[in-house]
Amino acid sequence: MKSHNKPNEECKKALTPEQFRVMREKGTEPPFSGKLLHEKRSGMFRCAACGAELFSSDVKFDSETGWPSFTAPANREHVELKEDTSHGMSRIEVTCKQCGSHLGHVFDDLPPEKAKEGGKRYCINSCALAFEERT
Repeated sequence: MKSHNKPNEECKKALTPEQFRVMREKGTEPPFSGKLLHEKRSGMFRCAACGAELFSSDVKFDSETGWPSFTAPANREHVELKEDTSHGMSRIEVTCKQCGSHLGHVFDDLPPEKAKEGGKRYCINSCALAFEERT
């Protein structure tokens, strides 16, 4: 996958104001507000800005944090992890490697039943995702 950043002007035309705020201005949607939080169908979660495959429903779980959570990306090459020290915290930001959009953060705090499977908790803004049901 070739890495490139879409210009903000291009993204502003394609995204809703909430998506633009989250994905291009590194915002966060309010917890428990996202339309994909409780999505249980089988399928692929893609980047809402460019369509890159990001997370499979097979690794989605309810972390009870208010945002969709996944234990691993569908393809590690489709996401980029970056140090984020904003808001007085030290976190790891998750971005779409194809378009550079902010998706959320990744944490080392999986619940015990998930920790044995390996991986991390990818806490992703619902509005940064588009869902494609597997048929």
